[in-house]
Amino acid sequence: MTRHLTSAPSKRFPRLDRAARSFAAEWNRIGRQSEFYAFTLRSMVDAFIHYKAEVIRQIALMSLSVGALAVIGGTVVVTAVLTMSVGGLIAAQVYNQLSGFSLEALTGFVGAYASVRILAPVTAGFALAATIGAGATAQLGAMRISEEIDALEVMGIRSVAYLASSRVMAGVIVVIPLYCVGVVMSFFAARFGTTLVYGQSTGVYDHYFNTFLIPADLLKSFVQVIIMAFVLMLVHTYYGYTASGGPAGVGEAVGRAVRASLICLIIVFLFTSLAAYGQSGSFHLSS
Repeated sequence: MTRHLTSAPSKRFPRLDRAARSFAAEWNRIGRQSEFYAFTLRSMVDAFIHYKAEVIRQIALMSLSVGALAVIGGTVVVTAVLTMSVGGLIAAQVYNQLSGFSLEALTGFVGAYASVRILAPVTAGFALAATIGAGATAQLGAMRISEEIDALEVMGIRSVAYLASSRVMAGVIVVIPLYCVGVVMSFFAARFGTTLVYGQSTGVYDHYFNTFLIPADLLKSFVQVIIMAFVLMLVHTYYGYTASGGPAGVGEAVGRAVRASLICLIIVFLFTSLAAYGQSGSFHLSS
């Protein structure tokens, strides 16, 4: 009789029981992730002191890449091509739209304003997630399923500092020159498309571009990209470090890491934009 009364609630409300178990599992997963992130951040000091060579090696791999990706120039070329396509999109779409109102001269304003505040940082973040982030997850996942991480622990090497913290540091360092290349290519593509393809005067484009290009906004966009790279590398290293289930599990970990990092990237970009520019955008256009 006692056993019947004890097990009655779970049998009577199976959906509620499954929902509670699912919520508890997700809550525990968030806790494990937070613990890993905190330990990775704390281990960055060990990585800087004891594993400098690994940090330098990761910087070289992330910038120039390896294998087939290195043939086309690595992450530098991928970021440059993506941001250049965004600049070309400004020339193709904005010029045609503004020409309908006889305001095509303001294309330079959009190239300076929208590229720095929206298009270039987000595009650079997507490029980092698709190249550096996914590569880090795949590398760590392959090491996990082949028990290389366990071998490092047996040899007395701090695996989190050697593998995760070093990659986070390398990703934050690499993103600075990568974003420089991306911003320059975005500006170049917008100017090239507007002046040479659509025939706008270079003097008109340069006037509006230089007038509305705010150096402080450019520095703020660098800070945004650095924060996004920091969060992105933390997410990707976690999913790679905790991968399981063989090669199929590594592929699943890469997919989940990319999905989670893109969501985090947009959330971080939203809040950093609100913090940097405020609700009004610190911009006033008057005749």
